[in-house]
Amino acid sequence: MSTLPDNERPDHEHTYMRWDGWGDPARAHGLPGGVKLLLAAVLGRTPKAPPAPRLAEVTISSPPLADDDLAALAKAVGEDHVDTGHDVRLLHAGGKSTPDLLRRRQAEQAAPGAVVLPASEDEVAAVLAVAVERGLAVVPFGGGTAVTGGLEPDAGPHRGVVSLDLRRLSGLVSFDELTHEATFLAGTTAPTAETFLAERGFELGHFPQSFEFATLGGFAAMRSSGQNSAGYGRFDAMVTGLRVVTPTGTLDLGRAPGSAAGPDLLRWFLGSEGTFGVITQVRLRIHPTPEARLFDAWTFGSFAAGAEALRGVAQLGTGPTVIRLSDEDETAVSLAQVGNIGKALTQGCSAVVLHEGPAELAAARREATGRVLREAGGEPADAKLAASWDHGRFKAPYLRDALLAHGVFCETLETATTWSNLHALKKAVTAALAGGFAEERAKNRVLCHISHVYPTGASLYFTVIAGLGAEPLEPWERVKSRVNDAIMAAGGTISHHHGVGSDHAPWLEQEIGSAGIRMLRAAQAELDPAGIMNPGALVPRAAQC
Repeated sequence: MSTLPDNERPDHEHTYMRWDGWGDPARAHGLPGGVKLLLAAVLGRTPKAPPAPRLAEVTISSPPLADDDLAALAKAVGEDHVDTGHDVRLLHAGGKSTPDLLRRRQAEQAAPGAVVLPASEDEVAAVLAVAVERGLAVVPFGGGTAVTGGLEPDAGPHRGVVSLDLRRLSGLVSFDELTHEATFLAGTTAPTAETFLAERGFELGHFPQSFEFATLGGFAAMRSSGQNSAGYGRFDAMVTGLRVVTPTGTLDLGRAPGSAAGPDLLRWFLGSEGTFGVITQVRLRIHPTPEARLFDAWTFGSFAAGAEALRGVAQLGTGPTVIRLSDEDETAVSLAQVGNIGKALTQGCSAVVLHEGPAELAAARREATGRVLREAGGEPADAKLAASWDHGRFKAPYLRDALLAHGVFCETLETATTWSNLHALKKAVTAALAGGFAEERAKNRVLCHISHVYPTGASLYFTVIAGLGAEPLEPWERVKSRVNDAIMAAGGTISHHHGVGSDHAPWLEQEIGSAGIRMLRAAQAELDPAGIMNPGALVPRAAQC
């Protein structure tokens, strides 16, 4: 194992995303012509939305922290790393869900009282000590990609909110070629981590849609699941160790590859969403860079037939890195994006498959998977469609922004269940989404795909589009509540990989039970007795310490 020098730890190695949209403003784009035609056929005419105010025009409703608070924080991290600037505060005012972006269009918005950027574990601990002493809430901030309300500047019972931006806590700490492990500081972005690993002939291979901006600590805190999880597993399966700073002490977890030394405390912090403490280091299982990447595209006459094929692949373990199935409506939108509007109106369901690894092994796995898909009624399609998906798979959030500008509401949500319950859950969620919007906007469309597969079940990822309307936020809150109720009633999980945040917290007890909520409260009481860590996220408000 090698420990890396300080020059492997870049300072401020990633930039902020566009404040009122996704990603890099230079990469924003309008709607493809085929999508405009399909929207006209599905939704009719949708008036364009008024533009969002410029950043400088927005009034912040919450004041900055008091001077004595700022002085104490500056003592912890240095005066240059405590920021109360108007623009920086707004850049930390929430995540990137559609409701978040709709709130960015308001003339007055809430924001944290200060943004603090620690560069070491000791500085993180010092900030938490100041927050406890002075009654300030702390919201950890990585890449800012959260979509379930986990970055809301919610002070709870405290005097103000500190956004704890971890971008300076970034870089490769150690690399062990023999063990196939690497340790990173938690604020390292996914692209930076992959660059460090590629220089050494390895990769992590975790590619969620947020990949270009999200951080490794954020992946761990949210129990992220990437698009390559069929081959490499969810992010929580990749984590072999963590360091976590809590208001009452620091934990170093993951001593050995396997252990029976009591319950696995490391798992408590995977999915904790910053409510118990701040993840500062992540040790990860890595693998050699694949020699071969083999893409295939398939079509099925129905979603049911395609789902049955994916079940066969998952249960036989034929080893694809990626395997995804879009329903008829999502397939149509995908084809419209690449200009094939004729097929978009008639096509069935499409699947994308990728096999990676040593060339001979990848080819053998590809053949085994193809045999299962053919036996289930699948037909091979042009592999360029799969390669096109790979090329554009991080661009979908930019399309969401273009839809909003075009007057189209577009939001996503996800869940998971067993294979035997998959179609019942899909039907229940689709009906809740479509029926909820029908009350005010009769024309809408619900898209769905299977995004991740397991031997026992799969996840369902939904996208709903509808006319934006004059007041889009209030109707969506009712629709989302209706959908969450439907997910619980139909036996799904409230979240497969987006997390709980404040959006899903009221439904968490239905999933884990009152005893589970009491366990979370007990952990909070021990690790964060003052309740400063991300109030309102994860644990339902009524159950907060």
